[in-house]
Amino acid sequence: MHESTGAGPGLTALAGTNGEIRYEVSELTRVEGEGSLKLVVRDGEVVTAQLAIFEAPRYFEQLVVGRTPDETIDIVTRICGICPVAYQMSAVHAFEDLFGVEIDPSVRSLRRLLYCGEWIESHALHIYLLHASDFLGYPSAIEMAADHRELVAQGLRLKRLGNRLLEVIGGRAIHPVSVRVGGFSRAPRRRELEALLPDFERAIGEAQATLDWVATLVPPDFVREPLLLALRHPTEYPYNDGRIVSNDGIDLAPGEWGQAFREEQVAWSHALQARSHTGGVYLLGPSARVTLTPETLHPLAAAGLARTGQAEMIRRNVFSSIVARGVELLHAVAEARDIIDGYREPDVPLAPWTARPGIAAWATEAPRGLLFHRYELDEEGLIRHAQIVPPTSQNQGAIERDLAGFAPSMISLPHEEATHRFEQLIRSYDPCISCAAHFLDLDVDGVTT
Repeated sequence: MHESTGAGPGLTALAGTNGEIRYEVSELTRVEGEGSLKLVVRDGEVVTAQLAIFEAPRYFEQLVVGRTPDETIDIVTRICGICPVAYQMSAVHAFEDLFGVEIDPSVRSLRRLLYCGEWIESHALHIYLLHASDFLGYPSAIEMAADHRELVAQGLRLKRLGNRLLEVIGGRAIHPVSVRVGGFSRAPRRRELEALLPDFERAIGEAQATLDWVATLVPPDFVREPLLLALRHPTEYPYNDGRIVSNDGIDLAPGEWGQAFREEQVAWSHALQARSHTGGVYLLGPSARVTLTPETLHPLAAAGLARTGQAEMIRRNVFSSIVARGVELLHAVAEARDIIDGYREPDVPLAPWTARPGIAAWATEAPRGLLFHRYELDEEGLIRHAQIVPPTSQNQGAIERDLAGFAPSMISLPHEEATHRFEQLIRSYDPCISCAAHFLDLDVDGVTT
């Protein structure tokens, strides 16, 4: 097996003076976007644990001001090339909730199918190309492929199938263009989706094999009891609908995120961080969903989760999130197969609607966790103000808390090995840094960088 620790090219590990140890990664690798890590331990106590997002601020919340709802849907999908559907879905559901739009049941199924495609391509990307090499001791998937060619090829096939599904439904594999308030500008013909069924039948076996494989990977020893947050639906695994729930009793409508949570700026990041109104941090994403909503998993995914015996580790050990992604990958492939098999072309692919002023707000489940949108619309039905809260913004506090909790067990290791483990911990969250970067009101006087 390759013996490299897999540390990124931006790694810096510094032994300080007076009992201080510093761990720094100037450029995180195998994450989407640009960020860095700074961890300082002094006399055995963690005094600094920072995930710094230095990617240039983005202006999407301002770009949509003065735009129509459909223009907004097309703009926000450009926020991310990995999870564009999530941005469309949170926006389109927010507008439809405000306008009282009733969509065709087949349109609702088609939206879930579109979300399945996004989860498949995103989870396959993370498992095979970003995170697995940490467990196997390779610096990247390229080196891993030299010894595990078929394994990486399997991941690429799954990712390609997810992108193909986005292309058939959304018109493009990246940044789909067919989603509209009220439905789709064009719904696919049944024959177009049926043509994918053989690939999905094969992919179910590959997704099951993926889950069985990631369940054999041995995570670093680190357990804690996080606050978990996700959507919960009474009969469906959460994609587009459900209530916002937590393992400590939160229960909110999907547009009421702001009643329990807020955004705040920290000096070391271009991304706002989210906290509960009491100041607590919380965890989103596959581990939260699998823990909070296991009863709505597809039967094949539920059986796969039981087969791993790792439900408790998924909840308590962040490194076991790769198993949770394997569970959700299998779920998305199996549900996609079922939706395609029962697909009926919608009678009304695009329902009529009339814009009105008010607050449009909704949350859906992006691959990385709950994504909240809130829009204020004026008398002409144009956007007056927008708030977009990505999953990575909400997970930043949990990442920094985990870094601080993990550090004491790492300081006895060689610097390079410990620093690599800290970087892997961040990668376990699959952060989408570009999504999280915000436009900030900056006061440069007195700011220490």
